[in-house]
Amino acid sequence: MTYQNIISDLKKGNYKPIYFLHGEEAYYIDAISKYIEKHALTEAEKAFNQIVLYGKDIDFKNVIDNARQFPMMANRRVVIIKEAKDMKGMEMLASYFEKPSDQTVLVIAHKHKKLDGRSKLAKVIKKNAVVFESKPVRDYKIAEWISNYVREQGYSIDGKSSMLLGEYLGTDLSKITNEITKLTVNLEKGNTIDANLIHDKIEISKDFNIFELQNALGKKDTAKSFLITDYFTKNIKKHPLVMLNGSLYNYFVKVLLTAKNINKSDQEIASKIKLPNAFFVKDYKVAARNYNLSSLVKIFDFIKEADARSKGIGNRSTPPEAILTELVYKILHAA
Repeated sequence: MTYQNIISDLKKGNYKPIYFLHGEEAYYIDAISKYIEKHALTEAEKAFNQIVLYGKDIDFKNVIDNARQFPMMANRRVVIIKEAKDMKGMEMLASYFEKPSDQTVLVIAHKHKKLDGRSKLAKVIKKNAVVFESKPVRDYKIAEWISNYVREQGYSIDGKSSMLLGEYLGTDLSKITNEITKLTVNLEKGNTIDANLIHDKIEISKDFNIFELQNALGKKDTAKSFLITDYFTKNIKKHPLVMLNGSLYNYFVKVLLTAKNINKSDQEIASKIKLPNAFFVKDYKVAARNYNLSSLVKIFDFIKEADARSKGIGNRSTPPEAILTELVYKILHAA
């Protein structure tokens, strides 16, 4: 069942006896749990009929005891288990899952870990519960996710700004939504989130960010590339080398795919390299013409080597600042 399906049913008042929410991405699990916690009961009913438990503090007996209790002056009880992956005896809940109380809404928030689908427990859950697996959003889809989320909140965002946020914030959806909330706190519905607003509200420099470094490297703009690199080396704690390496690797994968499809239309290339729209294809074409296939192969080796050294592999003394500067130099001079 999808997140949208579950929320749609809940808004209609269609509550099921068991919700098993599991997976690596916490955002959707939290969102479903919070909706049920807020809306399943009235404020007056919550005092006697809603309980929130934490996995590390309980075992399966606590869950069953609470789930089997009858509601007081309400149609249902709500039992929410947070941090469920830390609970002892999870598999012992199978007997309850086989015959759940129809007067209880049991929510199991099993964040940051996927349940083993081969287990007996998983088979029982699948048969008798609403099961939702919260999967992480791939990095190449994060700009699109940001655009969709912003639109759902009643605002708009241009393609460059969604990519900028994605590059800077990564794929942690909770972090992204928190930052978008900051951006829109004084923004009227219907207005647009643009780069100026992002730079004003979030600590992303207009001129010194990974997005601008990628563009500078793509254009082989040596002066700007090293200017941005110097900024990063002076702020290496805010801009960890492992994250910069990852962003550069993903960028040059797109450049490579652009080079291999250079004669296709901008729309086709945008689809191949997972861009939110074709507007940015021109920048990737510039990079694809500046770096031939041989140099791109070398660049991937340079990035992998820098990543290994940043993690201490084959390196005992070179600081991350020096590794980054050396990497940028090698990229610019790859031939």
